[in-house]
Amino acid sequence: MPRRPLTSVPWGRHASLTAQTVAEHAVDDPLLLVLQGSRRLPAAVRTPAARLIGALGRGMATLAPARGVGSVVSAVSEHMLGRTPRALERLDGPAAGGLVGRADASVLLGDDAQAQRLLERVPEDRRGAPWHAVAARLALHRGDLDGAVAYAGRHRVNRALRRRMAGEREAFTGHRPSLPATPDYAPLPGRVLHVLTNSLPHTSSGYAQRSHSTLTALDAVGVQVRAVTRPGYPTVVGVPWASAEDRIGQIVYRRLLPHRLGQGTAARIDQHARLLAAEVERFRPEALHTTTHFVNAVAVRAVAKAYGIPWVYEVRGQLADTWASKRTASALSSQRYAAFVAAEAEAACSADAVVTLGATMARRLVEAGVSEDRITVCPNAVGEAFLDEPPARVHARARLGLDPEHVYVGTVSSIVGYEGLDDLLRAVALIAPRFPRLRVSIAGDGVSLPGLRALAEELGIAHLCRFPGRIARPEAVWEQASLDVFVVPRKDLPVTRAVTPMKSIEASAFARPVVASDLPALAELVEDGVTGRLAPAQDPRALAEVLAELVADPELRARLGEGGRAWALSTRTWAANARRYAQVYRELGVRLPRT
Repeated sequence: MPRRPLTSVPWGRHASLTAQTVAEHAVDDPLLLVLQGSRRLPAAVRTPAARLIGALGRGMATLAPARGVGSVVSAVSEHMLGRTPRALERLDGPAAGGLVGRADASVLLGDDAQAQRLLERVPEDRRGAPWHAVAARLALHRGDLDGAVAYAGRHRVNRALRRRMAGEREAFTGHRPSLPATPDYAPLPGRVLHVLTNSLPHTSSGYAQRSHSTLTALDAVGVQVRAVTRPGYPTVVGVPWASAEDRIGQIVYRRLLPHRLGQGTAARIDQHARLLAAEVERFRPEALHTTTHFVNAVAVRAVAKAYGIPWVYEVRGQLADTWASKRTASALSSQRYAAFVAAEAEAACSADAVVTLGATMARRLVEAGVSEDRITVCPNAVGEAFLDEPPARVHARARLGLDPEHVYVGTVSSIVGYEGLDDLLRAVALIAPRFPRLRVSIAGDGVSLPGLRALAEELGIAHLCRFPGRIARPEAVWEQASLDVFVVPRKDLPVTRAVTPMKSIEASAFARPVVASDLPALAELVEDGVTGRLAPAQDPRALAEVLAELVADPELRARLGEGGRAWALSTRTWAANARRYAQVYRELGVRLPRT
């Protein structure tokens, strides 16, 4: 991407947004700010920093044991080192000091039952503003929107927190922005504005990669596309030096950067609609196209209605299920989950057209009330870089400094709990004694990476494991090419049963056999015995036996890999998707050239 002059950076707006973000966290949830900051540290810095924090915590516990601050600091250290169970143990215990802070940390580490116990130990006459703030965050964590608002509203000190909690509830329970109609709007032929949550170059997730690949493919077939990202991005994710506009190849990404963000989700939806309307006036598209989740859809729908143009909703995930996957089973019966599911269904049903990633997700949309004839499946795919002969494994190993004689199983992925990479480590531990050349490579970063490192140590296979951390997009290609077997051991959860990942398709295109959990969404991508193997989810022993079969048989690996490449190149390309998107746009009245 060409460098932009520093004068194109809206420094004042970045400074204002950064100050607002830090101030809100520092006042209402300082511990969250600390934990989020620690997760952004490189692994080489994170470990020594965690040990230093641990030493500080032990010193504080010795000097002032009654205050309980030392246990919170020690818990942060343990969490940074990937030892979350030990972190929670630090927070629990009979000490009477620091109960509110320990409860707050327990919420952030995902143990709502422990947080509840600690809060209940605080005498009622000592439950001040901090206690009610933590109680509000606990209620929100559990999906109790009404309870979160009620607790946050008990003390005037928490008024900013209450506004945010109320805004969250309003957004989930029917808040809709309203814009005046623009009857004289004159769009320009063939233009479509995409409204995204994030994008390259500041985010390199599968979401951002899919967006860029889609936009590039649409540009190639004659659609005039432009993209805008959500208000405050990328400042709110820690990039206070971004330009107001980025151009990557032929694609322009505009940033919506107000001086301040609205207080609460509902206010930010209203703000999003107003800022997006200004971009519509600037670009003059014939249609709008947005992606999950529903807060994008609500803003886009209001703008589309005001300008009298159609809009497309692209359902890329089941974010209500993603939210619930990080909590106890009771989250599925919570107020927030029910409201989330209902809001997503309403968004999809009200769109002029719906795009989704696979057959399983399409069936769920039909069950939610979307007409089948308004749904188009545009699966995750591969671009031109994957159409050529894949990089040779020996060249990839040489580039990464890996032994060409070892057998590497692993993945390139976001490192989060539902990916099931702990099951992969347990499976490898079971068969490693039988295969001295077996190695594991898990490339990527995420909240679960420290825990995986700790688990590898616990299982006694740390010397067999490679965790290179966050990988730049160009290097991800070499990571994939270096593997002998690509593994997608996802947990059996509602979200993983519905959502198809991108990286396994790329691995297939590189002629690497894919071993995946036997879940509906993954069974769309892996034909057992033809392009890879399926194994029962959350069963390390079964996964171990499948991996053992492939590790022992290089000819089987080659056959399944070639089957995967043939499948990917014949059914999963961005060029084919672009033709489907273009047809959707034409049916909505967008004036596109015939190709």
